[in-house]
Amino acid sequence: MLKTTNTYFKLISAIIGLTALISCGTDDTDYETPVTETPEEAFERNEAEILAYIEANDLEATRTESGLYYVITAEGTGDTPAADADVSVNYKGYFLNENVFDQSTRAVQFNLENVIAGFSEGIQRIQEGGSATLLMPASLAYGVYGSGPIPPYTAIAFDVELLEIQ
Repeated sequence: MLKTTNTYFKLISAIIGLTALISCGTDDTDYETPVTETPEEAFERNEAEILAYIEANDLEATRTESGLYYVITAEGTGDTPAADADVSVNYKGYFLNENVFDQSTRAVQFNLENVIAGFSEGIQRIQEGGSATLLMPASLAYGVYGSGPIPPYTAIAFDVELLEIQ
């Protein structure tokens, strides 16, 4: 009986030791600093960042009441989509430092009710066949939580080509 107990003790000790050893591996994760600003402060910061981007890139942007800025880069010849429309687009999403976080490699179809608010609002301003640059504060993008590579409270931009309204 003592020999069996000793074997179990060694086995459990080995498992605990192995677990401790495995958990001591290097962790290259950069943990984000907790968000300490309020949504209002973030909106003001985003507004300043967007205005600086517009000035640095010599853009003539239009601001909507919600805080979205857009620049029509190519006029379309068709209609503009309704808020509940199904559309087909090409797009590139990037930070205001121009680092790309997402890009379509072929036409993407979706309903405008199923995307972030700034993307939906901006696409509704583009005629079918046209394109635009959309600059949006976090409140119209991924907000307080962020998403994937997009940190919380981050202003972002999209270059969008509206291919078709279904």
